[in-house]
Amino acid sequence: MKAGNQTTGARLRVVLAPDVAIGPGKADLLEGVGETGSIAAAGRRLGMSYKKAWGLIEALNGQFGTPLVATSRGGSRRGGAELTDLGQKVLDQYRAMEAKTEKAIAGDIAGMRKLLSETAEPE
Repeated sequence: MKAGNQTTGARLRVVLAPDVAIGPGKADLLEGVGETGSIAAAGRRLGMSYKKAWGLIEALNGQFGTPLVATSRGGSRRGGAELTDLGQKVLDQYRAMEAKTEKAIAGDIAGMRKLLSETAEPE
């Protein structure tokens, strides 16, 4: 999972319909749920509150009409969450778009980095 603007390169946000978008935060959250089996744990990995993480998952589930994340209640068996087949497909498609974006603009990023180094103040 990426950590906000601490990484270099492109950060892709795809707007699918008015008020329906997926970007690095939601993708990282979906990935975290898939890896940890928990919305809370996935949110913690991203420095996100459970309330915020749960809200994003609820929004994604509602926007796609079919859940991307399936949850089970707590209790003696302790609840959990998992990506549905659709959730995994959405995540995979987003990651594929990220990779294509990175490849398509690699030369432009290199050019901007060169400009950055040329304009940096000497120490």
